[in-house]
Amino acid sequence: MNAVQLDADILRNLGIIAEDETMLDKVAKYLRRVVKQMTDDPTLMSKEEFFARVDEAREDIKLGKGVKMKANESLDDFLKRVA
Repeated sequence: MNAVQLDADILRNLGIIAEDETMLDKVAKYLRRVVKQMTDDPTLMSKEEFFARVDEAREDIKLGKGVKMKANESLDDFLKRVA
């Protein structure tokens, strides 16, 4: 389903929900929670932001700022060492 179809589907369903105030209130609360999660999650980013961070990390590696895991080092130990 593409974005236009999703928009149409959402609007059609909202038209039905709008007739029931209790259901409309539940949907509004749910949407507020979803939006809050999206804005509070630091891992959410646009493609442009993601690839800019990748480019920045590649540049850091070229400058010798990268960090490598040691042979036989556990992920927990690595994360403790670099944190």
